[in-house]
Amino acid sequence: MKIALTTELLISAYANGYFPMPHPETEEICWFHPDPRAIIPLDNFHVSRTLLRTMKRKNFRVSVDEDFEGVIDACADRKETWINEEIRAAFVSLYREGHCHSVEVWEDDRLVGGTYGIAIRGAFFAESMFHRETDASKVALLGLVNHMKSRGMTLLEVQFLTPHLASLGAVEISSDDYMERLRTALKRIVSFKERKLIQSF
Repeated sequence: MKIALTTELLISAYANGYFPMPHPETEEICWFHPDPRAIIPLDNFHVSRTLLRTMKRKNFRVSVDEDFEGVIDACADRKETWINEEIRAAFVSLYREGHCHSVEVWEDDRLVGGTYGIAIRGAFFAESMFHRETDASKVALLGLVNHMKSRGMTLLEVQFLTPHLASLGAVEISSDDYMERLRTALKRIVSFKERKLIQSF
């Protein structure tokens, strides 16, 4: 029997260390609890000289929740994507109920980068990111990190370590270590939600 990706199911899953992805062939929803797990320590985000030059040269604006559907659709707009219709619908519902958020990067009025994920108290579970201009996805992650720190959040989970994420300061930790950090983050009485401009570069 197929289980619907309800808000309650998804929030419970993430709070217990699981996240969903569809099978690449059948699109059946599978649940993952990887060991090791990738996180970005908020005080360890690496801003390279190249990224600094980009931020000085480009007139980027960073926002929260201005165009969630634009961000998730841009993240899905690639040859191979796990963001199918079921996943998209579930996360749009989470966004509309205040559990899911996006960080957008704008150049003038054009959406050029972004990331999105689920927020539960002191934890943010980043799902995907995209860029249409060089380094725009990195700027989105930097905006996310700065916003989380300003809100008193402590845990940024990024699922699996990639060379791109490692270059930004992401590290792998054991599942046990991750679950301990998650439990600590979930005890924090904080909130991600803030619908306004958060910074400019």
